[in-house]
Amino acid sequence: MKIAQVAPLIESVPPRLYGGTERIVSYLTEELVRVGHDVTLFASGDSITSAELDPCCSRALRLDPTVSDTIPHFMLMIDKVRERAREFDVVHFHIDLFHFPLFRRLGVRTLTTLHGRQDLGDLKPFYSRFGDMPLVSISNDQRKPLPRANFVATVQHGLPADLHLPSFGQGAYLAFLGRISPEKRPDRAIRIARAAGLPLKIAAKVDKVDGDYFRKDILPLIAGGDVEFVGEINEHEKTKFLGGAAALLFPVDWPEPFGLVMIEAMACGTPVLAFRRGSVPEVIDDGVTGRVVDSEEEAVAAMPAILSYDRRAVRRSFEERFTAARMAEDYLGVYRGLLRIPRSNGKTQGTRPRQLDLNGSNGRRPVATAEPLLAAFEPSPNSEVPL
Repeated sequence: MKIAQVAPLIESVPPRLYGGTERIVSYLTEELVRVGHDVTLFASGDSITSAELDPCCSRALRLDPTVSDTIPHFMLMIDKVRERAREFDVVHFHIDLFHFPLFRRLGVRTLTTLHGRQDLGDLKPFYSRFGDMPLVSISNDQRKPLPRANFVATVQHGLPADLHLPSFGQGAYLAFLGRISPEKRPDRAIRIARAAGLPLKIAAKVDKVDGDYFRKDILPLIAGGDVEFVGEINEHEKTKFLGGAAALLFPVDWPEPFGLVMIEAMACGTPVLAFRRGSVPEVIDDGVTGRVVDSEEEAVAAMPAILSYDRRAVRRSFEERFTAARMAEDYLGVYRGLLRIPRSNGKTQGTRPRQLDLNGSNGRRPVATAEPLLAAFEPSPNSEVPL
C-alpha cells in the first residue's frame, strides 16, 4: 500500500522531548515501513524516519523561536498534501480538523485519528457538518460525546516492543511523568505520595500557558525534600525513570483520550495507579497492570497492594495489548476497509470497516469511492448528521 502519514508540526517525528501524538505517528510509520508498505511522512524537517520524508517546515514549531503563529505552517502543509494526494491509497491525518473542508470529497481515501478530547461543545456542529469524514478514536470513551460521528474504528496506541527494557526490581520511588497542568493533577500525585510515605519524582514539561499554575500551585508543594522535580526528559531517559519506579501515578482530572504514559510504564514492568477518568479503565487491567481509583484516599489505601504486583505480569500484558505491531495491524485493517473493492456490476465501492459501537452492536455500510476530487469547500450532499 502507498500510505501518507500527516503529522502535527509542533514537534518533530519522533519528538526530541515531550510529544505524544508525534511519537505515535513515528511508531506507526516505522512499523508500516518495516512490514513492507510504501509510506510518506509529512512532518517537520528535523524529523527522523525510514519512510520518505516530505518536510513541511524546517524544524519543530515549538522549538523555533521565529514562529509566532503556527496556523500558516499547517495550511502550507495541507496544500502540499493536497498536491500529492492522488499518489496514495490512503492519506492518514493526525492533525485534528484543519484538512476537513479541503479533503471531504476524498473521504473514503482519508482517515483522521483524533488524538485529543472530544467533549468540547464547539466540536459538535463541526462533526455534524462533516459527517462523511472517517474518524478513528484512540479509546471508546473518547468518542462518547459524539455518538453519531463517523467513527469507523477504535485503535489503541502501541509502542515498539523493544523500546523500553523492563525492570523487575521493586522500585525506589513513585513516578509522575508527562505535563504540568491542572488537568494532569500533579498536586494529587504529591499528596498521595506523602500520605503513603514514599518519595516522588516528577518528570514533566511546563508549557508557557501553565507557567503560573506551576509557580503558584505546584512549586510550593515540592518544597520538603521528598519530592524531586526532574523536568522534561527524552525517550531514552524514560526507561530508567519508569523502570526505577515502584509505581506510576496517573491522577488525571479530565476525560483522558488515551494516556500514553500508562503503557510506557507497563512496558517497563511498572504498575499504574490511576484515577477513573476517560480511557483509564480501558487501558489498565485492574488488579494486574494497576489499580483504578476514585479518590486520593482510595489511592493511598491501594498503595500496599500495587507495590506487590508481579512486574513480569505487567510486562506480559503490555506485550499482548499495546505493541506498535498490533497498532499497525489494526490500522491496516481500517485502511483496507477504505479502499475500493470490486462489485458484480463492474463498478467500485468502498466499505467502511466493521465497527464496534459503544452499545456493542456492529455496523457496516457502503460508501462510493469513485468520485473525483472536486473543488475545495464544495459541500457534500447529505453529509450532515445530527449529534
